[in-house]
Amino acid sequence: MSLYSALYAGVSGLSAQSSAMATVADNITNINTVGYKEVEAQFRTLVTDGTIVGSYSAGGVAAAPHALISKQGLLQASSSTTDLGIDGAGFFVTRAGTGVDDAVAFTRAGAFRPDEEGYLRNTAGYYLQGWALDSSGNYVNTGNLSALSAVRVGELTGTATATTRLQMRANLQSTTALYTGVYAAGDMATGTVTPHFSRSLDVYDAQGGPHRLTLSFLKTDPNGWVAEIYAEPASDVTAANGLLASGVVAFNPDGSLDVANSSPALFGTLSVTWTNSAGSDPIQLELGSQNGLDGLTQFGSSSAMISSIVNGGLLGNIASVEVSKQGVLSAIFEDGTSRALYQLPLATFPNPDGLTRLPGNGYATSDASGSASLNEPTVLGAGAIASGALEGSTVDLAGEFTNMIRFQRAYSAASRIITTVDDMLQEVSNLKR
Repeated sequence: MSLYSALYAGVSGLSAQSSAMATVADNITNINTVGYKEVEAQFRTLVTDGTIVGSYSAGGVAAAPHALISKQGLLQASSSTTDLGIDGAGFFVTRAGTGVDDAVAFTRAGAFRPDEEGYLRNTAGYYLQGWALDSSGNYVNTGNLSALSAVRVGELTGTATATTRLQMRANLQSTTALYTGVYAAGDMATGTVTPHFSRSLDVYDAQGGPHRLTLSFLKTDPNGWVAEIYAEPASDVTAANGLLASGVVAFNPDGSLDVANSSPALFGTLSVTWTNSAGSDPIQLELGSQNGLDGLTQFGSSSAMISSIVNGGLLGNIASVEVSKQGVLSAIFEDGTSRALYQLPLATFPNPDGLTRLPGNGYATSDASGSASLNEPTVLGAGAIASGALEGSTVDLAGEFTNMIRFQRAYSAASRIITTVDDMLQEVSNLKR
């Protein structure tokens, strides 16, 4: 009987509008939840018979909630540098624990704080994951989640790191008189020949011990100098006379550096073996680029060192943490030094709206979402990371109140279907009287 189908349709309407009202309740209660994505209530018809002939049988309606996960929320400023927002597509990769076997959750809720062990985790307890960087700042993106580790910012406190980079900008005076004597490699290191210009820099072994390296220059040609890099005292290293590298530094007629005609040993890496048995890493020499003015130059002004950068040394307490737009997380120590620790990835999906929602504003992959692709921020569609910002909820309060009125009226109308059908059925019952 069509009346009974109308009764069931009314019941389905009550159920569908109740589900829709639940989405409104969820949205309103999460209006201040960081990274929350609103859920939109959509509806689909239920059809009992596709052909309409004579008698019609009502099917009703069913609610089809749809999470708008891909919708961008407003980035709001925060006072903490470990609060992270994503400007664009992508999700932070997190785990329920610090182990590689713990469950993975993808999230936009970037309110991360160090816990008692120094791990960064958000208010839901999810641990932020990243690629750990080696001493040279390198990592390998295999695209595999198992290659990620929990980000721990306090693990380097009180440790040491070896020098891996030596950068120097210096001018060598072009009017310096040429050296006319006989020169052999190592003469400046032994003191046999006095250099026209020299500067000493402190580098560090793997135990944080300081060692002094001297860069000395002797002009032997109008556009050419010989250079030596040696340790002082020479007993600090196993190399003879402390000499680590020597060769020719050539300049162009305009005073810029001519790396192509200079000795490669002065622009490569130094392999140092310390006599105190402390470990060391290859030291990359950054004395300038081809035709550049970013390193050694030859102009008429006095020979002088303009600037220098040497990394490594003892690491004290961490004063702050910084995250770049490209997702490089660096620790800033109390002495002003910094070190890059992790590269944060962003996970992207073919259909982010198909992700499965998890407690704590997290998401898991599903057949509808497709597999996660791990990339650096700003690469292949992944958004940029904003440090000191949080993504706000995407809920529109005015729209939710409007939906509340709509669903309430629809619920009342569905209930009237039931009462009306009940009156009609009562009339049918009264026919026998």
